[in-house]
Amino acid sequence: PALRWPLAMAPRSRAPRAPRPEDLPGILERLERLHGRPAKPPATTALEWVLWENAAYLVTDERRLDAYRALRRATRLTPDGILALPREELVRVARLGGMHPERRAEKLVAIAETVRDDFDGDLEAALALPLAQARRALKRFPGIGAPGADKILLFTGAHAVPALESNGLRVLVRLGLAREGKSYAATYKTGIAALGDLRSAADLARAYELLRAHGRAVCKNNDPRCEACPLADRCPAAA
Repeated sequence: PALRWPLAMAPRSRAPRAPRPEDLPGILERLERLHGRPAKPPATTALEWVLWENAAYLVTDERRLDAYRALRRATRLTPDGILALPREELVRVARLGGMHPERRAEKLVAIAETVRDDFDGDLEAALALPLAQARRALKRFPGIGAPGADKILLFTGAHAVPALESNGLRVLVRLGLAREGKSYAATYKTGIAALGDLRSAADLARAYELLRAHGRAVCKNNDPRCEACPLADRCPAAA
């Protein structure tokens, strides 16, 4: 996704000093005062996270949560539970998560079959693998690219690796802590580098959630609410 700010967000001729990576703890404190402490994620295991990502498409967090909870009630979020559910019922549950419910139901079946057949029914064992192997294992599932795999590894506590969502990455780009590259992957790499001073899984997860929340609610792709941003006094892109 494009990260360039709209014309209204062009840098001012006399912009304040952009934040530096060592300023990130203070930035997160400001964001937490605005958005509150991040809520505990609804998923805990690797399979639950894979299903969370596939339970809905292009919907609000609230609707994704509704779809995920419905899937949990219907299947217990287990491979056997998913495969035992009649296909029309699985499509009905998938419909709660937005468009293309038949396609997403097929993905849910594929996820369950992969865990059953290739991981002996236990995806958690993949988290104990060395980092590169654990990433490869998670990327086998639909909707899980490199950022998604690292998010799962981070939030399950398997590996304390930095991860960002696109909204959070946009915040770092506008602050000047990340640089927009020729591709999303190149931009993402600079965003991850900006998190380099955060070491613990708890700090990295907090950064992920707060930056994402700020990008969704305030530092939006279109019509950013700079007047409500606690970082505007240090942001080169503030209107």
